[in-house]
Amino acid sequence: MATVYMGTDTRLDRVVALKIAHPDLSDDFEFVRRFIGEARSAARLTSPNVVAIYDQGSDGRLHYIAMEYVPGRTLRQLLTERGRLGPREALDIMTGVLTGLAAAHQAGFAHRDVKPENVLLTRTGEAKVADFGLARSVAGAVQTKGGMLIGTAAYLAPEQVSGGVSDARTDVYAAGLMLFELLTGRQPHTGESPLAVAYKHVNETVPAPSGLLPGLAPALDALVAMATSRDPELRPMHAGQFLRAIDEVRDGEGLSGGSWGSPPSGQHSGTAPYQVGHPYPRRHNSGPYNSGPYSAPYGQDSLDIPEAGAVGASALPSLSPHSTALDAPRLPEPHGNVNHTLVVPAGSDYGDYRQGSVSRYSDPYGYGDNRPQETGHRSHRAGGRSGGRRSEPWLQQLLFGRRLVFLLGGIAVVAAVGVTSWWLSSGQYTNVPFTRGMSLSAARLALGNVGLKIKMAKPEHFSMPKGDIISTSPKAGARVTGGTVITITTSLGPLILQVPDVSGQPQSQAEDALRHARLTPGAITKATSSSVPVGDVISTTPAAYSKWPQDKPVGLTISEGPGLASFVGQPVDVAVQAAQSGGFTINQVPAKSNQPAGTVLTQSPKANTPITPGEVVTVRVSQGPPALAVPNVQGMPLHDAIQALEQAGFQVQVNQGLGDRVLSYAPTTPQPKGTTITLNVGLFSGG
Repeated sequence: MATVYMGTDTRLDRVVALKIAHPDLSDDFEFVRRFIGEARSAARLTSPNVVAIYDQGSDGRLHYIAMEYVPGRTLRQLLTERGRLGPREALDIMTGVLTGLAAAHQAGFAHRDVKPENVLLTRTGEAKVADFGLARSVAGAVQTKGGMLIGTAAYLAPEQVSGGVSDARTDVYAAGLMLFELLTGRQPHTGESPLAVAYKHVNETVPAPSGLLPGLAPALDALVAMATSRDPELRPMHAGQFLRAIDEVRDGEGLSGGSWGSPPSGQHSGTAPYQVGHPYPRRHNSGPYNSGPYSAPYGQDSLDIPEAGAVGASALPSLSPHSTALDAPRLPEPHGNVNHTLVVPAGSDYGDYRQGSVSRYSDPYGYGDNRPQETGHRSHRAGGRSGGRRSEPWLQQLLFGRRLVFLLGGIAVVAAVGVTSWWLSSGQYTNVPFTRGMSLSAARLALGNVGLKIKMAKPEHFSMPKGDIISTSPKAGARVTGGTVITITTSLGPLILQVPDVSGQPQSQAEDALRHARLTPGAITKATSSSVPVGDVISTTPAAYSKWPQDKPVGLTISEGPGLASFVGQPVDVAVQAAQSGGFTINQVPAKSNQPAGTVLTQSPKANTPITPGEVVTVRVSQGPPALAVPNVQGMPLHDAIQALEQAGFQVQVNQGLGDRVLSYAPTTPQPKGTTITLNVGLFSGG
């Protein structure tokens, strides 16, 4: 549907990737809309982990996107080469991918086609998300038209398959599948057809990576389980939450000792239900780029993750969709730093906490009093509320207290005032896009994208191809309000006219005749003519009475008068007579030749060249062949005489009398080769 070329931005002198849509699709309104929408979606993002968009535009029927050139390879190529990656390397790459997706989700749209083919890896190992061609707004759940499945079957979320609904959580699901593939070297679901694979996402749970690759840390199983839950309500709400969970695993946070027992129904082996925790945990200074994606080769990878004990989603308290920690009071803890998991002092009975201050703690998975104990491994600050309760973290108080309501209300009022002021001053206005030379479908899309309506004017004949836009009213660049009707004038193509016959007319008169016929006089060509006077038109290009486009010029051939005659092979006297009548001069140059004496061998200028009075024409004139001595054959027998003369290069003529001997011959003086010698033979021969 599009081809990507490597090009050069001549204005800024930089290498860019140029994505050009196939011209055959320029009349497909939906394709053009999605192609331009891809550029607009990605251009709204400012993230080092998203391929930057530099420009988007159209050149006639060609639509293009100029974007950042990323030297390196795709994540799919890396997987093909390596098979699978080590845990730290996989998490490093996922950190970059999720950072890019988080920027998209924060901007209000979902990618909808997250897969290794759409992740580019730079030579320094930085991951960049590309190809936002299927991106759509996530202001609400987006349902595709006609129930179509949009995306790649191996990475479709269950809700996309069953209902065509997509939002940020569908990107999280695809990212979880990609993490599974990075860790194991294979996709979790395979089938005979893409449709079969798609429906496995609806009906089957993604297995734990450790089931295929024993020895993987339980927290990695938890990450995959959390992101690939078939219920979107149980997944992280957006890529930012999933990224924070990965940060905790990489940094060894959110992992507690102890066993959670058997997993509930619907969870794969090795995972436990999502547990209590703060939905927006703090980020750590370690950042997502402590080590590049190629920092540790497989087999030397290590993660500071506790032994199997805190397994499944319970190891990731930050993203529990069913958290009730906001309602449960805090218990006293002996240390200082905040730990977002529930901490129970060693040796305490969980039943004690079911009474009094913690009786409201929910138990959504039915563990009841058999719920295992947790022992805190993180240090915490001393102090807390009266009655032994710790004070909640300030971020939790802000996000889940009344202050957040007041804060959001104030922000909403300020935003409403700002938006209203902006709308009244400039927001309701837009500039008419430049559409000259575009196809009608591309112009409709360009004007419709800025909220303008279209009215068609009567088409006109013009030099542009038929159907292209000639002009708009108001003109391109004009400032108008949204919803303004733009009048479009399209081209009928150039007008076809008949070329008039102007031969024999003076040049100026012929040019006026062409203009009168609404044609344009073109290039002038000079030629000689013995029949057309100097300065008159010999012919037109194209010929008279031809059908010709109005926008193309008509060439004229103008006479320069009769040209110089050809004197070659003629006696020089002919050239002298022509010079006397034509007013030019003959310059004779003798030359050796076998031609008869006085014959013109060459001339300069050549024949048919225009000649002006007083001009000199140089001719080379033959001096004739060299003279040869005639053999003396008098008294010789006729046969011997003929043989001697022919061997000397002469012709022989015989006057026969009585007898066989030559009485006389003529001429006897030296003669040119080939001269005829007359022989008088015998008595009464005339000799």
